[in-house]
Amino acid sequence: MKNVLIGIDAGTSVIKSVAFDTAGRQIAATALPNRYETLPGGGAEQDLARTWTDTATTLRQLADKVPNLADRVIAIAVTGQGDGTWLIDKAGEPVAKGWLWLDARAAAVVEEIRARPEDRLRFEKTGSGLAACQQGSQFVFMKRNMPAMLSGAATAFHCKDWLYFRLTGERATDPSEGTFTFGDFRTRDYSDDVLDVLGVADLKHLLPPIVDGTSHSAGLSQAAADASGLIAGTPVVLAYVDVVCTALGAGLFDRQRKPGCSIIGSTGMHMRLAETPDEVLLNTAKTGYTMTMPAPGVFAQMQSNMAATLNIDWVLGLASGILASQGITRSNGEMIALVDHWIAASEPASLIYQPYVSEAGERGPFVDANARAGFVGISSRHGYADMVRAVFEGLAFAARDCYAAMGPLPSEIRLTGGAARSSALRKILGAAVGSDVRTSAREEAGAAGAAMIAAVCLGLYPSMDDCVGEWVSPLLGEAEPCDQQLAAIYEAMAPSYVMAHEALRPVWRSIAASKVN
Repeated sequence: MKNVLIGIDAGTSVIKSVAFDTAGRQIAATALPNRYETLPGGGAEQDLARTWTDTATTLRQLADKVPNLADRVIAIAVTGQGDGTWLIDKAGEPVAKGWLWLDARAAAVVEEIRARPEDRLRFEKTGSGLAACQQGSQFVFMKRNMPAMLSGAATAFHCKDWLYFRLTGERATDPSEGTFTFGDFRTRDYSDDVLDVLGVADLKHLLPPIVDGTSHSAGLSQAAADASGLIAGTPVVLAYVDVVCTALGAGLFDRQRKPGCSIIGSTGMHMRLAETPDEVLLNTAKTGYTMTMPAPGVFAQMQSNMAATLNIDWVLGLASGILASQGITRSNGEMIALVDHWIAASEPASLIYQPYVSEAGERGPFVDANARAGFVGISSRHGYADMVRAVFEGLAFAARDCYAAMGPLPSEIRLTGGAARSSALRKILGAAVGSDVRTSAREEAGAAGAAMIAAVCLGLYPSMDDCVGEWVSPLLGEAEPCDQQLAAIYEAMAPSYVMAHEALRPVWRSIAASKVN
């Protein structure tokens, strides 16, 4: 009996394969750590062949956990990290390692294009601000610096597109990735105007066809069946990009409440739902992103800050490093267990922390590759506990900043990602935005969102609304009400947070220039 859907989620840090039953209950999951390398000049690359091998391994491992898996699989759906450029040649072999969304080499290209008047046309077509992580700006950098690499390429993929190709032999991308950099979100297709503004019309032949996973699937190839242990011909669905799938699995797709949705992982992704193109609110700063959702005419509008839990890892790592120098070892889990104590012992909003610890800078709600983290307002009375609290508050203010750039602040936020388990973060985030918080109990929201697309594609549900009603709504926790007293404190501090990063931008630029010289 065929009663299992597999969702593959190839993230930046982990590649996962997850089995679900047809009602959305998770049966089993397998995972392997992902690996990438950083290069001088801001490069971040990943090996294509190893990424496929690791993915196939997780599928074989899943079969060890689920009896008779191969015979029971209805469909496989694949999602993965977005942005970046993964080039293959006519024979389907990698031309180079894949450029990731973390790659900052195209930062100067972004500043140049964003300064042109015609960039407004590109922004209004795509609904998305230009950033160094995107395939469009990476194309321009490659044209100028690596023309031979481009000349040897036949197709430009993103991570999940590459895995879909290895699973099926079909070259394709999905509507969210396809229109994000090169398209018109209203038509869900490529736009020649956008290609012209970017100056990459001559590379249009590299763009694969756009297919919608809610209505299109292809069969698992024999080679992929041999590698994965599954059966050739099993339907494979190219799902939408991971942030869309995660938002879908975590509860963004709610036409009645229209909540915000935040994914607090290595990065912070903050989203609102737009049911028509006219509901997409484009700001004057040309920042944020618009991605199609796997339902007719529905969009996710997004703002993303480059570093979320990376800031927590950094500040806790300071203490771990000091302890280690004294021969005392503390695991990340042990350090995180102390966070609630530190936050309870500190005063709210006594410091401002700018959470730009990523070396790629910031991209939402402003774009600045030079942005760096820092504390504002330190005095001799402040201690380590105050710094920890300020880091958590900095993440919350960054989320508020992102939501404010998309319109009115939401009255409810659906929260997912590793940091969603922190009660301290949930309380601080809710107060900073002025929202109630509901956390999804879904362990693997991205893989679940991908599997939901396959479920609709295969006709298990007549619409995505029906699928959400069974897969998502029952797993949403009770609302945690906003702490109004804390919210008043943060409301008073929020303008200072914004003024701080606006004032620091020329300082960041000067620091970056001094390092070059």
